[in-house]
Amino acid sequence: MFKKLLIYLLFSTSIFAQQKVVTSIDTTKNKIGAEFKLTLKTSVDTLSKVVFPKLKNIGALEVIQSYPIDTIKKDDRYELIKKYGLTQFDSGKYTIPSIKILINNKAYATDSIKVEVANVEVDTLRQKMYDIKDIVKAEDSWGDWWKYLLGILLLLGAGAFVYWYLKIRQKKKIEEEVYKTPIERATSLLNILEKKELWQHGEVKEYYSELTDIARNYIEEAIEIPAMESTTSELIDGLKTASLKKKMKLSQETIENLFTVLKQADLVKFAKSKPLEFEITEDRNRIQKAILTLDQAIPVEVPIEEDTILNEAQKQKQIQILLRKKRNQRIAISIGSVLFLLFATTTYFIVTKGFDYVKDNVLGHPTKELLEGEWVKSEYGNPGVIIETPKVLKRMDLTKSLPKEGMALIKEMQSFGYGSLLDNFYIMVSTIKYKQEGTLDLSKAIESSLKVLETQGAQNMIVKQEDFQTNKGITGKKGYGTFSRIDSNTQTSSKLYYEIVLFGQEGGLQQIMILHEEGDKYATELSDRILNSVELKSASN
Repeated sequence: MFKKLLIYLLFSTSIFAQQKVVTSIDTTKNKIGAEFKLTLKTSVDTLSKVVFPKLKNIGALEVIQSYPIDTIKKDDRYELIKKYGLTQFDSGKYTIPSIKILINNKAYATDSIKVEVANVEVDTLRQKMYDIKDIVKAEDSWGDWWKYLLGILLLLGAGAFVYWYLKIRQKKKIEEEVYKTPIERATSLLNILEKKELWQHGEVKEYYSELTDIARNYIEEAIEIPAMESTTSELIDGLKTASLKKKMKLSQETIENLFTVLKQADLVKFAKSKPLEFEITEDRNRIQKAILTLDQAIPVEVPIEEDTILNEAQKQKQIQILLRKKRNQRIAISIGSVLFLLFATTTYFIVTKGFDYVKDNVLGHPTKELLEGEWVKSEYGNPGVIIETPKVLKRMDLTKSLPKEGMALIKEMQSFGYGSLLDNFYIMVSTIKYKQEGTLDLSKAIESSLKVLETQGAQNMIVKQEDFQTNKGITGKKGYGTFSRIDSNTQTSSKLYYEIVLFGQEGGLQQIMILHEEGDKYATELSDRILNSVELKSASN
């Protein structure tokens, strides 16, 4: 994109013209604190350069507003209109002195104008006078509603956590106290399951899941094998092994009934099988009969013999099962506590700071990270541009892209940039040193830069121009405004804000271009900091 831009800049030379300045004012009499609008008007050719001064005071009057320059094109000439808003808070007669306007580096003086500032008459007989009231604190537009909302949310969150914790503890305590034996627990849970009527309401998968969990929990507690963590085949094999060690008398029918229901449950849960109603009823009866048969097969008293005592490995396995359960409970409580704290903290900052604050600081914001990162101050090009940027600008070689006739006018050209037109933030610094000295028309150079942006797809462009001055008083020209950018891939449109600052020297040109998304407050701060840091060096031979 910069090839065309630099070509335009090569041929932006101009010839100075000289015009007088017409001075006028909207009124010569005004009240204290009212605005005098001073208007300066000059007519110049399109190649002339006009600089209006930046003033805080004009004589004894204070400048309360410096209005943008209005430009009216008439044939091959420009009519430039600059207005200043002036005021005075003491009554009396004043003279607005002559000020100097630079036209092609030559000073032209404006006319002086006499004005009068009158007191505001107050009729104390008709209008009753009152004492000055004390300062009253302005009401917060948001009020204190957020404090109540935050308190309610915190109470609800704490209440939900306490309820969840106590519910689990209560359930566990009830199970421990009411169900004294595994068979009591299993029988009661089977009855509760039937009252839920899950499969009657189409929740067959949930029904089989709870049904088999009841059987597995009973086997794990009563027969002491890891039934909950075993597959169907592993569970049947483990049950057969345990029955031999515990001298349990189990019939083949009991084993087959249990295996049939567990297999059916696997098909329902993983293969989306849909058993018929009578099959569901039969499976429920099979589980109940299997549990009762297993419970009756467990020896009432275990003889105190060496071969009936569980070996150390079995004891360790039981201990591991218990420890695993307790660990899972601790993990669940810890996760719940962390989630609650995260929720409460996030809610607090959203209410007090706003959603954008939380989003930018938690999820991150690219231009915010640039703004808060480590900045670099460096000099680029010749004539040198000293500038502070969030990242080091990388050299860009554009000389090979220019035509031979354009390169013939250039003694030296350098360009440096960061980002691209598709990024959230883009900056480019370029300098040109010509073989022959000449005065550049910076306004035309800005127009040329904007034409290049249009060739790159910029649409609906809004253009404004004003004078620019560095902290050390070096003047230049600034173009700024917005345009729409179309993403060719997604066909979406976004609005960009641009700033182009140009400085012309005898035999040299210095340019700074900044682009970012409109409304990005961090990018705006980036741009302001960059432009406030600009320092320039003179073109060297």
